[in-house]
Amino acid sequence: MPTLPSISLRPRPSVLVLALLSALVLAGCGSGGSRRVSYDTEEFDSTTTHTRSYEATEAQTCEAARRALLSQGYMVTAANADLVTARKSFQPAAEVHVEVEFRVVCAAEGGRGGKGARPKSTVAFATALQDRYGLKKVNNSASLGVGAFGSLSLPLTGSDDAMVKVASQTLTDERFYDRFFALLDRFLEGQEPGAEEPEDLPEPAAPAPAATPGPATTFPVPSSPNRG
Repeated sequence: MPTLPSISLRPRPSVLVLALLSALVLAGCGSGGSRRVSYDTEEFDSTTTHTRSYEATEAQTCEAARRALLSQGYMVTAANADLVTARKSFQPAAEVHVEVEFRVVCAAEGGRGGKGARPKSTVAFATALQDRYGLKKVNNSASLGVGAFGSLSLPLTGSDDAMVKVASQTLTDERFYDRFFALLDRFLEGQEPGAEEPEDLPEPAAPAPAATPGPATTFPVPSSPNRG
């Protein structure tokens, strides 16, 4: 009987190399997509979304920002001549809670004319951070103390509802900031110029020099007649 040729089932080395290269390429594509982060799209090409310039002092601009936020229901957490922070809560759904923290920084722009002169203008930088919270059930296990045995953990569990932060994002909608800056401008126009910073008082005039007394004037005293 003729013998059949033997067939080897072992793959060739070239086939193994091609399969390995293909796996590496696919793995690289998958890992590259997962490594992409959101800030890759930051181009730093716009300076109008979060900033506006005003013909006012730093204190006047931040005071207008404080009043603008108060008028919209924000709770001011800090306020001074160059910084205002405020927070507001929202409830878009039954199990969703959103908090927006607003921050305004006022910085002088332009040179100063001299001692006591005011800056030409002020730049207001505004940033809003949105924190999102979701309702989450937390399981609690019950423990029971039993004399000398100490405490025993029983399989009795209960659940409590708790709000957990699920997302945090800086707002970048230009229309959102446009409305805020327009409201800030309205409150800035209502302020009296120099209301927050009093004008420099004029220096008091020097006192007039005292008059120098002249020589004393003497008058002759008439002699009394002799009595006989």
